[in-house]
Amino acid sequence: MPGYMYILRCSDHSYYVGSTKNLMRRFHQHMSGIGANHTKKRLPVTLVYVEVFENVYLAYKRERQIHNWGHNKKKALIEGNYELLHSLAECKNDSHWKNFE
Repeated sequence: MPGYMYILRCSDHSYYVGSTKNLMRRFHQHMSGIGANHTKKRLPVTLVYVEVFENVYLAYKRERQIHNWGHNKKKALIEGNYELLHSLAECKNDSHWKNFE
């Protein structure tokens, strides 16, 4: 059974990342205010991005990867701006760069 990793844009323009086995049922749960605390306080939500996986476990792994990304990095993924996404993924920490000099 396929799994889905999805991103919702909330009414306050924040993003919610989730995973599920039944995308339409889960979306309707979010729209009904029973999906998650984050989304029920920020209705309505819009489905803006979906990735399909072989199973829900793989979708969940992808959800966890994206969950801690910043707003701009999620936006770049949604917009398919892979050049910006790559740039946002680079480490900007001074101590990281000093190790490569």
